[in-house]
Parts: sequence; structure tokens; C-alpha cells
Amino acid sequence: MKHKFIQRDNGQVHYFISRCKKPAGVLVFTHGLTADSSMFEKQVDYFKDRYDIVLWDVPCHGLSRPYNNFTYRETADALNDIFIAENIEKVVLIGMSMGGYPVQFFRDKYPGKAMGIVGIDTTPIGTGYYSKSDIFWLKQVEWMAACFPVKILKWSMAAAVSATDYSKNTMLNMLNKSDKKDITRQMGIAYGQFIKENRDVKTDCPVLILCGEKDSTGKVKQYCIQWARKTGYPLIFIKGAKHFANGDNPGQVNREIEKFIESVVL
Repeated sequence: MKHKFIQRDNGQVHYFISRCKKPAGVLVFTHGLTADSSMFEKQVDYFKDRYDIVLWDVPCHGLSRPYNNFTYRETADALNDIFIAENIEKVVLIGMSMGGYPVQFFRDKYPGKAMGIVGIDTTPIGTGYYSKSDIFWLKQVEWMAACFPVKILKWSMAAAVSATDYSKNTMLNMLNKSDKKDITRQMGIAYGQFIKENRDVKTDCPVLILCGEKDSTGKVKQYCIQWARKTGYPLIFIKGAKHFANGDNPGQVNREIEKFIESVVL
């Protein structure tokens, strides 16, 4: 994949793009909190010969550091700038965990550009899902994480989201690119901004929700169920997978994405 970046007022946003000869469409993958674009290795291998693929490091993550004044609205604008730079008009957006928020804000701010959205172990943007207790605990994540020694913090985070050695090792490799200060800052910014920016958003394209059947990260599984019930979006559980479902069971995740794209998007 070719490494590029765009320059924004708040910093550089790095991305990777792969193009094929006769693409059936453009797939854009957005990673989760404390991770980076390398978490989609199994998806790139599966789709790269049929689709153009864009991976990017969300601001404050991976190569897109340092970055000032992070907001999710800013991430939507950054995505749009990448599409302008690459002359991309229509996309399928795939967001994992925190990566689902830039995707949902993009869909709301730039209607008509997203042909479909796949959320992997992510949660909905909207005022009707999160209780006062939920919001309280989100505010505590940064300082609680800071209480752990860095090696224990990284190991526990990787183990908590992974059901397979592949996912755990991939997550550890991503975490090891950051120090403890980076990790806790990412948590504080990501959760803090979600609380500030959360609101009801519009939907103008098909949505598929994928969730690891063993996902025990916070209340993600419960939120996915509520999201599907409230909206009617299809929810598919990924067998044997925890929160990092696209690493734990890439075969099923890739097939579900492929079926979704072929049946309702392209």
C-alpha cells in the first residue's frame, strides 16, 4: 500500500491506499482506540484484488501524531480531505470500535458519499443509548488506566479484546508503538470528546453491525443489541470472537462485509 498524508491546521493525517485495476468500489477502514491502521491486515489481504482500499491513522493515533484539538467532527473533515485528494466520490466505510464514530459523523456531515457502513464492535452515536452512569464511567477511564504499570496496562488491554493469539499479538504490537502517556491521553481525548459531541445523527445509507459473540469490553455488546433493535439494522455475531472480531475471526467478518456490499451497496 502507498503511504501518503494530508496536512490540516491541527496536524498531519497519514493514510495508506491500495488500488486495483478494475475496482468494484472503495473500502475505507477506520481503526479503534489506541490502535492504528495495521489492525486490518486480514481485511486488506482479502479485499485488495477487487476493491480500492484506504486505511488511515486517526488523528492522535499511529503516524497521525502529534495532533491538536481533536474532535470527531474534525475526523470527518479529515476523511473528506483524503477523498478529495484521491478523487474518491463514493465509499463503503468500515469502523472498528472507536473507529465507528468518525464513520458515523462523516455519514452525517457529508450525506450521499457513504454507500454503506459496517460497524465492527462499535457503538451508536445518539442521545438515547447512554445513561448517566455510562457517562460517569467513561469519564474515569483515563485516570484509572494511568494507575497501572505500563507493561501490565498494555498486556491487559490486548488480552481483554482478543480471543486469539493473532489478535493479542497484533494489539500488543500496536500498543508498543506508544508510551503510557500516549495511551492514557488517547483514552481521555476519545471518550471525552464522545461525551461532548454525542448527539442524534442522520442515516442515509445501509448499515451492518458486527459484534464478537464474546465481546466483554464495557457494554459494547449491549449497545449493539440496542442499536439494532432501535434502528432495524442487521446485527450479526462473530463466532468465537471478542472485541477485536476482525482479528479473532477474519474469515466470518470478511464474508459478512462482502455479502453486505454485494447485496445492498454495490
